[in-house]
Amino acid sequence: MVNRECGVFFSTYAADMRLFPLPLTRWTMVGIAGLGFVVFPLVASDYFLNIANLVCIAAVGAIGLNLLVGYTGQISVGHGAFIAAGAYAGALVVTRAGLPFWIALPFGGLMAAVVGAFFGIPSLRIKGLYLAIATLAAQFIIEWLIIHIEWISGGAESTVTVPKAAIGPWVLDTLLEQYFLNLIVLSLAIVFAMNLVRSPIGRAFIAIRDRDVAAEVIGVNLFRYKLLAFAVSSFYAGVTGILYALYLGAANYEQFDIATSIDFLAMIIIGGLGSILGSVFGAFFITVLPMALRVAVDGAVTAALFLFPAANISHVVQSMTAVKLILFGGLIIVFLIVEPEGLNKLWRNIKDYFRVWPYSY
Repeated sequence: MVNRECGVFFSTYAADMRLFPLPLTRWTMVGIAGLGFVVFPLVASDYFLNIANLVCIAAVGAIGLNLLVGYTGQISVGHGAFIAAGAYAGALVVTRAGLPFWIALPFGGLMAAVVGAFFGIPSLRIKGLYLAIATLAAQFIIEWLIIHIEWISGGAESTVTVPKAAIGPWVLDTLLEQYFLNLIVLSLAIVFAMNLVRSPIGRAFIAIRDRDVAAEVIGVNLFRYKLLAFAVSSFYAGVTGILYALYLGAANYEQFDIATSIDFLAMIIIGGLGSILGSVFGAFFITVLPMALRVAVDGAVTAALFLFPAANISHVVQSMTAVKLILFGGLIIVFLIVEPEGLNKLWRNIKDYFRVWPYSY
């Protein structure tokens, strides 16, 4: 009965409202935590640790965007700009003020939250594609400000070098140490988001998404909660930005252009809108798929040159690069056709199957 609701009784409100009420889900979370914090670090090579770091950082930003788009129904294509705002704010705090990274993380998030809330003001009067254009304007405005204000970016290259995170004299300069940092931040981001969507604030977000007029009738302050959704989403984006800066060793606006915003939108759409776990699935999918395609394409190039040694190497490489881009877009399209509700829907189907097993209903 560990995976059944039937037979599980609660005697307190706290027990009834816990995040994981069923024994199976609690033990599953313990098992996943053990794999992430103990097993994987022991067996993973530097290559897989690098991928895990990128997935953890991307998942934080995807969760924030999903809170805005999936839970509140506010379209945003300026997420990359809010990530850049957090990256530069945190980088300046570390490099110029000399403050530690654990202060730069929330500071970068707060600065990005202020910027995101400002650009979320039009959400009270516009929605849908019009709001998307407003957030797209934020992308270009923030990029312009970073490039042209030398006090922020430091000059023409618009790059701020960021030292590795450190706890006192201990510098987190290895991939394993950075992995633990990123995994802890991701774990905190997941727990906070899961509690937020179960709170009155989260229910207000969902009410706005489903029917904003009806939500206003029952007393939901649309302006307040829409701005709050932008602020929370941008806070996650800002934390993502400073994590990228700490991991890559620099903050540069080219890392957070419009393509980054599109990538994060793809993460939450493929992972599943309105799902915290789906955001993590989507971040994994979008981060790992290009790497897997690159390995496959490199292998195909090697095989082609082995079979046809007289072939023009540049033509082969260009052709395979085009094939990689076509495969990347094609796989996303095929996946959305097969399962439009995202990877989280597949996970729900698996859970539902075992929930009623051995019965068929």
